[in-house]
Amino acid sequence: MPKLAANLSTMFTQLPLAQRFAAAAAAGFSAVECQFPYELPAAELRASLDLLGLQQVLINTSPGEAGERGLAAQPGRQKQFREAMEQALHYAQVLRCPRIHVMAGVKPAEATLQQCLEQYLVNLEWAARRCGDAGVLALIEPINTRVDVPGYVLDSTALALQCLHEVGSAHLKMQYDVYHMQIMEGDVARSIERLLPQIGHIQIADNPGRHEPGTGEINFAWLLRHIDALGYDGYVGCEYVPVGDTLSGLTWARDFLPRRH
Repeated sequence: MPKLAANLSTMFTQLPLAQRFAAAAAAGFSAVECQFPYELPAAELRASLDLLGLQQVLINTSPGEAGERGLAAQPGRQKQFREAMEQALHYAQVLRCPRIHVMAGVKPAEATLQQCLEQYLVNLEWAARRCGDAGVLALIEPINTRVDVPGYVLDSTALALQCLHEVGSAHLKMQYDVYHMQIMEGDVARSIERLLPQIGHIQIADNPGRHEPGTGEINFAWLLRHIDALGYDGYVGCEYVPVGDTLSGLTWARDFLPRRH
């Protein structure tokens, strides 16, 4: 059965971040992910995880300044990128979080794509070494440029595979977001089958709208069981924006979440 993780950056957002952990646990989740947990001290988050018996399975590196959406592929920002990576590694160690999404970022107007990719590879090689030293898996995620993040440097699974090949590290894998790849490439079932050896984490949201499964065109009841049958044993992050109340929108997950007594 697929293992679901609540994304606390997009779910239960009527509550402050500190209270979303309890809400996720009460809804039946045993694991959570969070894009940017840095507004709260890592020790405080660790205490919440321990109290509720939750596992933190993913965090992101800092997105940088407004509109940058990451620093790894930003030429001339290596110092800031390394600081952001060290911050993420600190949180990962305290939270016992095994994965960090290393955000590439949007191409600056003054830079060429080639310059961005060259900087990206340099930073990924360094990040993979640091993550390997810390026992953490670094992830890169292709993000759609058609709807959500125009200009994002990493926009396809083909480019992600190229980067993984260039870096050549066992400590670097792909984060596959079904929503983004449905928009950019489609045929997600076969795509996941083909890419599974390189996938270190999966996230879901329906399309269009990036809302919960059942609100759009993707047959998640079939897809999640298909992913399970392929042998994927990692977590599936629910990185979607609920149409209404998070709990009311969880009816799609009733077969995948344990009942709370």
